[in-house]
Amino acid sequence: MDFGLYEKILDKELKNQISEIHNETRKVDKSESARVLATAYYKILRKILSEKKEEEKIDFVRRLNREIGSGIICDDDKKFLELLAVHENEDILKQLVENRPKTSISSSTLFTGYTGPTLESELRREIRTADRIDFIVSFIKYSGLRLIYEDLVEFTKTKKLRVITTSYMGASDYKAIFKLSELPNTEVKISYDTNRTRLHAKAYYFERNTGFSTAYIGSSNISNPALSKGLEWNLKVSEYTSKDVVDSIIKTFETYWNDEEFRTFLPKNEEDNKELKVALSRKEKEDK
Repeated sequence: MDFGLYEKILDKELKNQISEIHNETRKVDKSESARVLATAYYKILRKILSEKKEEEKIDFVRRLNREIGSGIICDDDKKFLELLAVHENEDILKQLVENRPKTSISSSTLFTGYTGPTLESELRREIRTADRIDFIVSFIKYSGLRLIYEDLVEFTKTKKLRVITTSYMGASDYKAIFKLSELPNTEVKISYDTNRTRLHAKAYYFERNTGFSTAYIGSSNISNPALSKGLEWNLKVSEYTSKDVVDSIIKTFETYWNDEEFRTFLPKNEEDNKELKVALSRKEKEDK
């Protein structure tokens, strides 16, 4: 076997392989055992299934169902079925299906701005199918906000939107922040510390009550090039298969949200408007 770092649950085969080699193991903490074991069996099952023909997969799953008490089923054409949406209102159900993201909400996807759907098109679909939204971006351009604004208007009629941004380098457009903060059920917080904070995070979190929340982390602020045709890299992760990552995003966002450094912008407050305009008028040079 190859020498180097591992993070793999110990089984009989692996134990035999390392029996005469210097090795280091650790006891899995109870708080981690579910994640570690699920990852191990995911790798095992994926390897087994990838080596089987379609007919063999069906027989294998049936045997697995008997062993673990699961009830994964296939239809009359011997095809496995995947649930896409549920709702008591048929019209809303149709809207959910029509607007679901093109990329998976149960696994990870990399957006590079080179091939595949644009970040703009996917964010719009995420907005239309989310139950709550959090954005954290270094700056917001009106040209970028326009791309997703109408979807946010519809979303915030009944659901909650939170946005964290900064005035660093005067990069944000006042009009963009003002229009966002005017939306109902929306709160925008801003850091005015241009010398210390220098928040460069760009993340978009879409919470779904079904357990299929998604988050995008990468290089795209809310600007037209970044969301449309720019060669930006963004990784989409799913709560379903990357719960630890999504939980970390939520926790970090809440830490920022509750930090006094980030202050709520009130569009009807004259002092807030004046302070933001002054902050955005400063064009400071970023240290290299």
